Amino acid sequence: MEQTLTAASIQSAPARQPPLVVDLDGTLVKSDLLLESILALLRKQPLYAFLLPIWMLRGIAWFKQAVSRRVVLDPGLLPWRNDLIDYLREQRAEGRSIILATASDECIARQVAGRLQLFDLILASDGVMNLAGRNKRNRLVSAFGEKGFDYAGNSRRDLAVWSSARRAILVNPNVALKPDALVDRVFEGRRKGLRDYLRALRLRNWAKNLLVFVPLLAAHRVQETGLLEKAGIAFLAFGFCASAGYLLNDLIDLDADRHHPEKRFRPFAAGRLPLAWAFVMIPVLFCLACMLGALVSPGFLGALLFYFALSLTYSLYLKKIVILDVLVLAGLHSARILAGSVAVGIGLSHSLLAFSTFLFFSLALVKRYSELVVMRQVDGVSAHARAYEIGDAELLSAMGTASGYLAVLVLALYIASDTAHVLYEQRNLLWFLCPLMFYWISHVWLTAHRGKMRDDPLVFAACDRTSRILMLLMLATAILAQ
Repeated sequence: MEQTLTAASIQSAPARQPPLVVDLDGTLVKSDLLLESILALLRKQPLYAFLLPIWMLRGIAWFKQAVSRRVVLDPGLLPWRNDLIDYLREQRAEGRSIILATASDECIARQVAGRLQLFDLILASDGVMNLAGRNKRNRLVSAFGEKGFDYAGNSRRDLAVWSSARRAILVNPNVALKPDALVDRVFEGRRKGLRDYLRALRLRNWAKNLLVFVPLLAAHRVQETGLLEKAGIAFLAFGFCASAGYLLNDLIDLDADRHHPEKRFRPFAAGRLPLAWAFVMIPVLFCLACMLGALVSPGFLGALLFYFALSLTYSLYLKKIVILDVLVLAGLHSARILAGSVAVGIGLSHSLLAFSTFLFFSLALVKRYSELVVMRQVDGVSAHARAYEIGDAELLSAMGTASGYLAVLVLALYIASDTAHVLYEQRNLLWFLCPLMFYWISHVWLTAHRGKMRDDPLVFAACDRTSRILMLLMLATAILAQ
């Protein structure tokens, strides 16, 4: 049983090998449990963000305890290092004592230990002493003696512990570590690379930011270099702003992503990237977006800030509210068109606003519907996605297809209007857009119904062969109609 043995009894036991001490953050678990706890606390109540700096003034150990006492992590969702756990189980089966020694607070350490049922003793920060670096080494030396234990760790702060350990076990070391102790074993993990960082920024989703060019295209003024440059800068600004929002959303959705059969492979959910990197990059990307937005115009900067504020509110609160979440999600897509209009100083027609409203509402519903279909494969009849239950799927499908077909109706009314007659010499050719749009909307919904919609609908459209063909046909039709 855990915690039934003391350090003295372990030391005096007739073991064939000295105890094996293992670190937690970055070693046993690929993530940082302090940052995980902070995120769990902020998900529970975002206003705690104002208390965190005050707690930090009382010291890091007290800070960890204050956070850990207010949250309960789900150890089953953590990104474990399974090869190390298998090794520890083998060592314990041979009669060796396994010790957990971590800088995490003891409350978190006990939650983890309770999941694994593997450790004979737990040593952790206690609200007074932060059990890291030299503090950890001194604690272990006082318990087991100099060179009286083996230690498994992964970072520079473990060098102090290894200096007093008999042997060192390196677990996916994040730097070229050279511990003083003899290296007994190295557990190599998948190295993080540029692809992981780019995937976290979701550069594929930048395709949605092409919507800022819609006002130029609709007004047939793409040939004006000055306006095109402004739209290009607006595109980049939205890209950086959106990436900051994606990073923030990934931090907020860690638990939900880890429960998802595909999102669990995202870099932060899988533990391939450190959470601290996201905390640094979010303000950096946001500042870059604001600087580019200011280059376009004060009005565009205001639209960009409104988009980010709405995106933040959506991530923290609104995505938990049924129907309102898809309305806001659709609004975030329309906000790109509106911001593009502000950037180039071209007003939007009522027809374009109505078309985009119905179309993006349909695509937002596709996203929720496809999430339900995917989660049904995991949880069966008890499946849910955000605030939606599996029984809502049919209603979402009905609302979404109806909204998509209404977008086609708005398009038809525009084609019949005097505005289209002025802008297009061969206006009758535009009628071919309607069946093409019908085809595409039906194709998207049928794909989602079959459980094959694995991405954002607009990103799906950029990668799907059928969608690309239909988009090219629609573009060709519009060009010929001019």
